[in-house]
Amino acid sequence: MQLKKITPLSNEYLEKLGFYWHTDADETPYVSDEIVRVSAAEADAYYEAANELYEMFVAAAQHVIDNNLFHELGIPFNLVDLIKQSWENEVHWHLYGRFDFAGGLDGKPIKLIEFNADTPTAVFETAIIQWAMLKENGMDEASQFNDLYDALRDNFKRLVVLDGELGDFSKFYEGWKILFSSVAGNVEDEKTTKLLQQTAEDAGFKTRFAYVDEVEFNDEEGVFFEGENYEYWFKLIPWEAIAIEEGELALILKNIVQNQKAIILNPAYTLLFQSKGIMKILWDLYPNHPLLLQSSFSPIIGKKMIKKPFLAREGANVAIFDADGKKIEENGGEYGNQKFLYQEFYELNKDERAQSYQAGVFFAYEGCALGFRKGGEILNNLSKFVGHYIEDAK
Repeated sequence: MQLKKITPLSNEYLEKLGFYWHTDADETPYVSDEIVRVSAAEADAYYEAANELYEMFVAAAQHVIDNNLFHELGIPFNLVDLIKQSWENEVHWHLYGRFDFAGGLDGKPIKLIEFNADTPTAVFETAIIQWAMLKENGMDEASQFNDLYDALRDNFKRLVVLDGELGDFSKFYEGWKILFSSVAGNVEDEKTTKLLQQTAEDAGFKTRFAYVDEVEFNDEEGVFFEGENYEYWFKLIPWEAIAIEEGELALILKNIVQNQKAIILNPAYTLLFQSKGIMKILWDLYPNHPLLLQSSFSPIIGKKMIKKPFLAREGANVAIFDADGKKIEENGGEYGNQKFLYQEFYELNKDERAQSYQAGVFFAYEGCALGFRKGGEILNNLSKFVGHYIEDAK
């Protein structure tokens, strides 16, 4: 791997941009002072991989629905009807997601690790901070694979035009409003949500922001804030958290969608993509596909493998086993009672200090942006965000 040292953005500068989660719990900077050199061909390969895989995920989700495999993916039963409803109507548009990839640099083939399709993190870092890193270091900020902001804006327009022409948005838009919500007290989620709100406003939508506990829901009438009705509700809250912790809300949202009183973003069907269990479905449908790793609901005999919960986050409860089935590394966490996926181990690209680099490629209608995280063998909430720049070898 080739890394380029840069002058880091100061905390004061980052905060002026609205980025407040710049320091990790161990008091080290969250944003790396190095960026990854990516060739144009490597960037194109990440783009093509995301596009091909999204089509495969759509096919896999249809397979799950057609064969009633929700339980196999660990999907809460009280979301099944809502998932089906959102899947069957094209107005429930998937706004954005993030593919996590191993490989892709220095000739190492790209392999899919998972798809964070419901509430992916690193939106602000990828869309805003990467540009600033290059600009403030005197580099061409356009020399990166990063159209995330524009792609999000365009995908908000597609809520109205769908697969039609983006330029027709104003012709069809009838003043529909989007209410954006996050949980009070989480500054990262709030700032990310407000960034998405800004892109929606740039697209031409009328919007407002409210914390989740300020929003009112009515089965027959829809979503309300301060007495005003909203046709769309964006929630930066995982669907499984709503299902498990807010069962009554899950039922109300199902009725709201069924009564066509609001559209929820991201749609409930994105939980099918989000579940690690779908990796096994993909392997069944596309065995030995070059972008996939062997995946199973039971241990893979004779291969080094990863064991991870279907709906965990930030590397929690992930374990690595050697080819003899001996556990060699494990993260703690709160997801130990979930179903687990066993996935063939595939080493991430590493730097000269043996730090591992995982590529995150955002998808909004198509592959649209690249960023990296670095850490140990298992990435977690102390892993660092690493920007990139495109430069072909001289």
